[in-house]
Amino acid sequence: MLSTHYQSGYSERSSLTLSSMKVSTILVFTACIIFSMACGDSSATVSNVEVQTNANILAPSEIPDERLAAELNNIADEAQGKVGIHAVLLETGATVSVNADERFAMQSVVKVPISMAVLKQVDEGKLSLDQTITIDKDEFIRRGMHSPIRDKAEHSEGYLLSSRHELKDLIAFAVSESDGTAADVLQRVAGGAEGVQSYVDSLGIDSMKVRYTHKEFSNNSERQFENWATPKGAVELLSTINEASNKATENKVNQPLSKENADLLLKLMVETWTGPNRLKGLLPEGTPVAHKTGTSGTVDGVTAATNDVGIVTMPDGRKFIIAVFVGNSPADEKTREAVIAKSAKAVWDAWVK
Repeated sequence: MLSTHYQSGYSERSSLTLSSMKVSTILVFTACIIFSMACGDSSATVSNVEVQTNANILAPSEIPDERLAAELNNIADEAQGKVGIHAVLLETGATVSVNADERFAMQSVVKVPISMAVLKQVDEGKLSLDQTITIDKDEFIRRGMHSPIRDKAEHSEGYLLSSRHELKDLIAFAVSESDGTAADVLQRVAGGAEGVQSYVDSLGIDSMKVRYTHKEFSNNSERQFENWATPKGAVELLSTINEASNKATENKVNQPLSKENADLLLKLMVETWTGPNRLKGLLPEGTPVAHKTGTSGTVDGVTAATNDVGIVTMPDGRKFIIAVFVGNSPADEKTREAVIAKSAKAVWDAWVK
């Protein structure tokens, strides 16, 4: 059985939790006095009643859903590998987790922090969405990896020509099309892996690391595990985008991301065509899901990474963020994707009420 972890919610809920605890304490205190009086103990006073408070007591809205966690554990078992799940209901801070602090190879999920790092430089005025970026022919990822940009630049005789694209188009290729070449060029524009990692670190996220380009880890399968994230770290990253989208401010420089560029990124994530059978697979048709997939190759019957992370909007407008990573699984693609789809549906069914 996979390990299960619960979290009571974000720090901004601590004051609410404390208030709930105070109310609970008063109710218990009152009940004790009434009970004593009912039993004929007219001598009962405040000094005779001892009420213990416990800092770990959860308010009713924060009690973990053990049935949901058990269901997710059972779903995870179907992958026959290592599965990590973390979901947060934004409006209440409720969470559910399975191996949420374990490290998983991101694969194309890394295109989200790469794009964010580039958009941050746009906010700072260092880059422009309309500026043209040249892609040298040596920057194209190898054949066999997904890259519409490379395919368009390939001459009929088989050799590659350099190409030029506006920055905003490269971001669209990377996020919506999951183009590996576009992601590598954006990473170069952002200052390399170091530049992307510096941006991630500035967000206070210590459970996500970027070390290599797609081209680099495609030539060495072990390197993919150096581009890693925990499910909890992936949810924290998407929370940053969601918060930026909800915050209108003129001060772009001091924000993790401007509302304008957060909205652009979310739009591209909604428009992505990859992974229709993952997070979106079992959700009601038309459900808005801003997500990014990641998939590795299969070696000796084992697939290192089948991932999907996203922000799901429910019918009443509430949102939950979920990350599902399926690692080192011998199961076929249909089964691996079903684990992701079933996990999202289980969370939906539990929280949509």
